[in-house]
Amino acid sequence: QVQLVESGGGLVQAGSSLRLSCAASGLTFAINKYTMGWFRQAPGKEREFVAFINWGGVDYADSVRGRFTISRDNAKNTVYLQMNSLKPEDTAVYYCAASWGRTGYTVRDFGSWGQGTHVTVSS
Repeated sequence: QVQLVESGGGLVQAGSSLRLSCAASGLTFAINKYTMGWFRQAPGKEREFVAFINWGGVDYADSVRGRFTISRDNAKNTVYLQMNSLKPEDTAVYYCAASWGRTGYTVRDFGSWGQGTHVTVSS
């Protein structure tokens, strides 16, 4: 059973940077065989796609493209989300997700989830 543990969230000022980490365990295959994604959920809103990385490359939501970078360390089974130029509207709980055998941009495309890490950006 895949287990995902996020870390790195916190309270920062607008314009600052944070790096989130997602440590994966219980993988049946190498992490680069999975689609690993980041989603976020702001208070009162639905969970939304942020970024993913898989064998084919990476993709981002338009709202974070150019500011966020997703990467992966295969040896550590860890996925990162580098967040630069943070804005108050980036405030949310950020979730790591894993998908085997499919790629997508919705919650339903991912079968394994972490517990989330809080990111708060003050203006």
